[in-house]
Amino acid sequence: MKDPPAPRRSPARGGALQEGHASSAWALHRPGSREVGLLSLAVVGISLSAPLTAMVTAPMLALAFWRNAAGAAALVPVLVTRERGTLSGLKARDLRSSVVAGLFLAAHFAAWLPSLSMTTVAASVALATTTPIWTALAARISGVRLSAAVWWGLLLAFAGVVLIVGVDVTVSAEALAGDALALLGAVCAGGYVLAGARARQRLATSAYAVLCYSVCAAVIAGAALLVDVPLAGFEARDWWLIAGITVSAQLFGHTLLNLVLSSVGPTVVSLAVLLEVPGALLFALILLGQVPPLLALPGVVLVVAGVALVVRAGRPTMLVEPGT
Repeated sequence: MKDPPAPRRSPARGGALQEGHASSAWALHRPGSREVGLLSLAVVGISLSAPLTAMVTAPMLALAFWRNAAGAAALVPVLVTRERGTLSGLKARDLRSSVVAGLFLAAHFAAWLPSLSMTTVAASVALATTTPIWTALAARISGVRLSAAVWWGLLLAFAGVVLIVGVDVTVSAEALAGDALALLGAVCAGGYVLAGARARQRLATSAYAVLCYSVCAAVIAGAALLVDVPLAGFEARDWWLIAGITVSAQLFGHTLLNLVLSSVGPTVVSLAVLLEVPGALLFALILLGQVPPLLALPGVVLVVAGVALVVRAGRPTMLVEPGT
């Protein structure tokens, strides 16, 4: 899938995020009907990921391996036939950030996927989408000044996390551990996002994705071998679920969001990703009959509102990509 041409010049909107020229690649652009359709399909894809994952009985390391390995394999023809020219002149140092992104992505899956069987889908997904919170804090540690709106967003999201965790303390120790794993997965996703943003300065989307997904799959395969977790020999139902997750989340979700990124800007993409929370909750209700504790719902709402505020007011380095 070829990267779209650079977006047309248009007035930038979005307050603090839009410092600089309106024609910047980070500017917010009104999505057309094509982009709205692609974003809608991508949101459905990533929203299906968590509920389908909760239905898998195969080991989570196996699921993470196959969705990344298959995702990389599916994008190789695109790289070879349509974006091969982008590989000319690349040096080893140009690939380092993609490798680092793959390592962070593997850590994200290793933490987040098990959380889905330990806490509710709604809590796990809400906590996993706090990635912009952690990239904002990383930016602050590196010396970037954050606006008041970002700090308010951080405060709202933190309050939401406290509410969710407080409810799960009364549910079970396992649910609390699941919350901790989901948060760890979000932190690792932050590293994946930051490394990926640096990698895509030199690599086309397909080249970056193939290398990142391949590194992630290789690391997970090594971890599975180390802890003696099988990567095959599952029931047909699990294979169908793994295939469905790969198509919906890995290809439609990740790839379509990356495809429209340069035409609508990271703010629109980041806000679209937040729709995964209500989407995953709806699919969990339909597919699993899973209703989150009513007391946890205000926490989910606060997390989404806080992250949305951070994304809306933050710097470009706070771009969020789906880790699900």
